[in-house]
Amino acid sequence: MLTMCMFLELQKSQKKTAPVKYSVDCSKPATDGIFDTAAFEKFVHDRFKVEGKTNNLAGVAIVRSANVLTITCAPNTMAKRYLKYLTKKYLKKTSVLDFVRVIATSKTGYEIKYRNNNVEDDENEEEEE
Repeated sequence: MLTMCMFLELQKSQKKTAPVKYSVDCSKPATDGIFDTAAFEKFVHDRFKVEGKTNNLAGVAIVRSANVLTITCAPNTMAKRYLKYLTKKYLKKTSVLDFVRVIATSKTGYEIKYRNNNVEDDENEEEEE
């Protein structure tokens, strides 16, 4: 028979946790036409692993709205770093990684921004002279 103390401990261990929403904002390169968000969504959907298996999207929702990809999942299902890994892998596959980079904008979000290549060009011009 459960005592009141055991019942309270059981309730504490069964607390519901809110789902985590990770996002990747691709608006800047997508508006310029060098980044296809639909293809990126398909890439993430095909490559996303849960418990070490692809096509096992139990408890994971991948949604694209305009130029933002949002992944909603239970806590401790995936790390934010895994989303950055998949994003960089897609950028390398499409040969865009040389021009853009993935930057963390918040605790649960990334943004794809252009690299500042002007500094490197100025240094190269000075070395040539």
